[in-house]
Amino acid sequence: MIAFFKAIPFGVFLTVLVALFMGSGGATGGMLNIFPVDVYQPDFGLDFRFYWSWVLFLGGTFLAFIFIIMMGD
Repeated sequence: MIAFFKAIPFGVFLTVLVALFMGSGGATGGMLNIFPVDVYQPDFGLDFRFYWSWVLFLGGTFLAFIFIIMMGD
């Protein structure tokens, strides 16, 4: 269970990195379904966009989870 929680940040990093390059180029990634997420919070002066894919997040988290399990303690 701890290995899964260790794998989540790696899945997020992989998703943001891959989706950034694919999404900014205009690609949706087919089955990856990369989509833009607009963040607008006028109270804090936030206004930006990032790209996300739930399929890529789950795949990256699973891959990191397997690597962490294989490394052992």
